[in-house]
Amino acid sequence: MAKQEVKVNWLENMAFEAEINGHKIILDAAEPVGGEDRGPRPKPLMLTALAGCTGMDVVSILKKMRVEVEDFSVSVEGDLTEEHPKQFSKMNVIYSFKGKDLPLEKLKKAVSLSEERYCGVSALYKKVIEVTSEIKIIES
Repeated sequence: MAKQEVKVNWLENMAFEAEINGHKIILDAAEPVGGEDRGPRPKPLMLTALAGCTGMDVVSILKKMRVEVEDFSVSVEGDLTEEHPKQFSKMNVIYSFKGKDLPLEKLKKAVSLSEERYCGVSALYKKVIEVTSEIKIIES
Protein backbone atom coordinates (compact mmCIF):
# COMPACT_ATOMS: atom_id res chain seq x y z
CA MET A 1 0.00 0.00 0.00
CA ALA A 2 1.34 3.42 -0.96
CA LYS A 3 1.75 5.95 1.81
CA GLN A 4 1.58 9.71 1.62
CA GLU A 5 2.52 12.13 4.35
CA VAL A 6 2.01 15.81 4.97
CA LYS A 7 3.65 17.62 7.85
CA VAL A 8 2.74 21.07 9.10
CA ASN A 9 5.14 23.21 11.09
CA TRP A 10 3.91 25.81 13.52
CA LEU A 11 5.07 29.29 12.57
CA GLU A 12 3.50 31.53 15.24
CA ASN A 13 0.11 32.29 16.75
CA MET A 14 -2.33 30.14 14.72
CA ALA A 15 -0.22 29.92 11.53
CA PHE A 16 1.24 26.69 10.20
CA GLU A 17 3.26 25.99 7.06
CA ALA A 18 2.56 22.81 5.12
CA GLU A 19 4.79 21.37 2.43
CA ILE A 20 2.89 19.29 -0.11
CA ASN A 21 4.67 17.78 -3.10
CA GLY A 22 7.38 20.41 -2.77
CA HIS A 23 4.89 23.29 -2.59
CA LYS A 24 4.40 25.35 0.53
CA ILE A 25 1.05 26.52 1.87
CA ILE A 26 0.45 28.71 4.89
CA LEU A 27 -2.61 27.81 6.97
CA ASP A 28 -3.95 30.37 9.39
CA ALA A 29 -7.02 31.37 11.35
CA ALA A 30 -9.06 34.54 11.17
CA GLU A 31 -8.04 37.49 13.33
CA PRO A 32 -11.01 37.20 15.77
CA VAL A 33 -9.74 33.76 16.86
CA GLY A 34 -6.06 34.65 17.20
CA GLY A 35 -4.81 34.31 13.64
CA GLU A 36 -3.52 36.85 11.16
CA ASP A 37 -5.42 35.59 8.09
CA ARG A 38 -2.14 34.68 6.35
CA GLY A 39 -3.64 31.69 4.55
CA PRO A 40 -6.67 29.46 4.13
CA ARG A 41 -8.37 27.56 6.93
CA PRO A 42 -8.15 23.75 6.94
CA LYS A 43 -11.82 22.92 6.29
CA PRO A 44 -12.09 24.79 2.96
CA LEU A 45 -9.05 22.80 1.83
CA MET A 46 -11.25 19.71 2.13
CA LEU A 47 -13.54 21.28 -0.48
CA THR A 48 -10.50 22.18 -2.57
CA ALA A 49 -9.24 18.59 -2.44
CA LEU A 50 -12.56 17.30 -3.77
CA ALA A 51 -12.77 19.96 -6.51
CA GLY A 52 -9.20 19.38 -7.65
CA CYS A 53 -9.42 15.58 -7.56
CA THR A 54 -12.62 15.30 -9.56
CA GLY A 55 -11.67 18.19 -11.86
CA MET A 56 -8.41 16.52 -12.88
CA ASP A 57 -10.27 13.26 -13.52
CA VAL A 58 -12.88 14.95 -15.70
CA VAL A 59 -10.28 16.81 -17.79
CA SER A 60 -8.32 13.59 -18.32
CA ILE A 61 -11.43 11.61 -19.29
CA LEU A 62 -12.70 14.32 -21.66
CA LYS A 63 -9.30 14.41 -23.40
CA LYS A 64 -9.53 10.66 -23.98
CA MET A 65 -13.07 11.17 -25.34
CA ARG A 66 -11.73 13.97 -27.57
CA VAL A 67 -14.18 16.46 -26.13
CA GLU A 68 -12.81 19.99 -26.19
CA VAL A 69 -14.18 22.63 -23.86
CA GLU A 70 -13.32 26.31 -23.88
CA ASP A 71 -13.42 26.60 -20.12
CA PHE A 72 -14.10 24.33 -17.17
CA SER A 73 -14.43 24.92 -13.45
CA VAL A 74 -15.48 22.93 -10.42
CA SER A 75 -17.11 24.53 -7.37
CA VAL A 76 -17.83 22.68 -4.16
CA GLU A 77 -20.32 23.97 -1.61
CA GLY A 78 -20.17 22.47 1.86
CA ASP A 79 -22.78 22.63 4.62
CA LEU A 80 -21.21 22.88 8.09
CA THR A 81 -22.92 21.68 11.25
CA GLU A 82 -23.73 24.25 13.95
CA GLU A 83 -22.34 22.25 16.88
CA HIS A 84 -18.73 21.49 17.68
CA PRO A 85 -16.85 19.78 16.27
CA LYS A 86 -18.09 21.71 13.25
CA GLN A 87 -17.93 19.42 10.25
CA PHE A 88 -19.34 19.09 6.78
CA SER A 89 -22.69 17.32 6.67
CA LYS A 90 -23.11 17.63 2.91
CA MET A 91 -21.12 18.72 -0.14
CA ASN A 92 -22.44 19.67 -3.57
CA VAL A 93 -20.10 19.62 -6.57
CA ILE A 94 -20.93 21.97 -9.47
CA TYR A 95 -19.22 21.20 -12.78
CA SER A 96 -19.35 24.21 -15.15
CA PHE A 97 -18.43 23.64 -18.78
CA LYS A 98 -18.19 26.34 -21.43
CA GLY A 99 -18.16 25.61 -25.13
CA LYS A 100 -20.12 25.30 -28.32
CA ASP A 101 -22.41 22.30 -28.87
CA LEU A 102 -20.89 20.33 -26.00
CA PRO A 103 -22.04 16.68 -25.90
CA LEU A 104 -24.04 16.45 -22.65
CA GLU A 105 -23.92 12.63 -22.54
CA LYS A 106 -20.12 12.62 -22.70
CA LEU A 107 -19.90 15.30 -20.01
CA LYS A 108 -22.21 13.22 -17.79
CA LYS A 109 -20.14 10.11 -18.46
CA ALA A 110 -16.87 11.86 -17.55
CA VAL A 111 -18.36 13.22 -14.32
CA SER A 112 -19.87 9.84 -13.45
CA LEU A 113 -16.58 8.00 -14.02
CA SER A 114 -14.78 10.46 -11.76
CA GLU A 115 -17.40 10.28 -9.03
CA GLU A 116 -17.91 6.52 -9.10
CA ARG A 117 -14.54 5.12 -10.08
CA TYR A 118 -11.52 7.42 -10.02
CA CYS A 119 -11.72 10.24 -7.46
CA GLY A 120 -10.38 8.91 -4.17
CA VAL A 121 -11.37 12.06 -2.30
CA SER A 122 -14.98 11.68 -3.41
CA ALA A 123 -14.97 7.97 -2.52
CA LEU A 124 -13.77 8.74 1.02
CA TYR A 125 -16.14 11.65 1.61
CA LYS A 126 -19.15 9.63 0.39
CA LYS A 127 -18.52 7.12 3.18
CA VAL A 128 -19.36 9.73 5.82
CA ILE A 129 -21.42 12.53 4.24
CA GLU A 130 -23.84 13.15 1.40
CA VAL A 131 -22.08 14.27 -1.79
CA THR A 132 -24.26 15.50 -4.65
CA SER A 133 -23.40 17.06 -8.00
CA GLU A 134 -24.75 19.02 -10.92
CA ILE A 135 -23.58 19.95 -14.39
CA LYS A 136 -23.90 23.44 -15.87
CA ILE A 137 -23.22 24.20 -19.51
CA ILE A 138 -22.50 27.69 -20.76
CA GLU A 139 -22.91 28.01 -24.53
CA SER A 140 -20.30 30.17 -26.22
